[in-house]
Amino acid sequence: MSMIRDLRAVVRPARPSLRKGGVRMDTGPYDTTRDPATPSAVVDCAVYRGGSRMEFTHPLTPQEAMRQVRRDGGFVWIGLHEPTEAEFAGIASEFGLHPLAVEDAVQAHQRPKLERYDDSLFTVFKTIHYIEHDRLTANSEVVETGEVMCFTGKDFFITVRHGGQGSLRALRHRLQDDPELLAKGPSAVLHAIADHVVDGYIAVADAVQDDIDEVETEVFSPGRKGTPRGTDAGRIYQLKREVLEFKRAVSPLLRPMQLLSERPMRLVDPDIQKYFRDVADHLARVQEQVIGFDELLNSILQANLAQASVAQNEDMRKITSWAAIIAVPTMVCGVYGMNFDYMPELHWKFGYPVVMSVMVGMCVGIHRTLKRNGWL
Repeated sequence: MSMIRDLRAVVRPARPSLRKGGVRMDTGPYDTTRDPATPSAVVDCAVYRGGSRMEFTHPLTPQEAMRQVRRDGGFVWIGLHEPTEAEFAGIASEFGLHPLAVEDAVQAHQRPKLERYDDSLFTVFKTIHYIEHDRLTANSEVVETGEVMCFTGKDFFITVRHGGQGSLRALRHRLQDDPELLAKGPSAVLHAIADHVVDGYIAVADAVQDDIDEVETEVFSPGRKGTPRGTDAGRIYQLKREVLEFKRAVSPLLRPMQLLSERPMRLVDPDIQKYFRDVADHLARVQEQVIGFDELLNSILQANLAQASVAQNEDMRKITSWAAIIAVPTMVCGVYGMNFDYMPELHWKFGYPVVMSVMVGMCVGIHRTLKRNGWL
């Protein structure tokens, strides 16, 4: 089918890119949070029939939209942003959502997962936003997370968003431009959201790679004198914490995507299901990247600590070398400061210049020996 061949072109028109240095950062379909003009948690509520959005004389409530669907067919797509328990209670009752899934959707801070209930699928995605910065510091935030929770039913699709990752308005408009795809029902919307979330991971991974390359270059570059000790270690540790946050979003999602692509589910259209395999493949690649980031940062951190240890050893060797040089005149002066009446050359006319010449000669000899051996 032409719809299936063009599925990726519709839901993934262009892979988002991230650039730094004051250039606009594009992270896909997510932009801002709830529209300030929206008085409630419901950002959008629409009925789709035959792949087209139905127009009504007034905005529908979720309950009215569901009654339209039950009477005339199609499915309803409801988008919410950070609803309260009271705001979500009516929708949960109308659509028969499981109480445990409802509790997770309201409270947020959930692990990415896929849960199957009698008449619906509950999917949790962690969205990742790359935070632009001119230079990475020990206090820089690199990634910011949000959540998109999806309820997929036979004739409904509900999204609940948390965090500042923005609306799904652009994605909704792109899907509405392809009625043939939307005619496949709620599972087509689930795939589109999963695909864009994973595309966001790929873009963020590329940006984080640039940060790691920058830190790696600075750690191993010559001529780093004057850099305060511990500065690089703090930056590396902060970047490692941000990568760990990234990993928590990516790794748990791989198994749900594999389940959606491998196991037949009555709520997922067979023509759509095969495309979840593509999402799972991209997600696996991102997971490998994130694991590689973690291991690389461990190596960089160990190398940085080793460099600090080597620098300390070099300082100790220099201190020891100068102490050895100073010990020669200290010893000679100590001997001649004992105030004995009978000492060799004590009253000799050339005693003073000879002793000074001997001390200088021995100090110079020791200095050259230590310098030749790399201690100075």
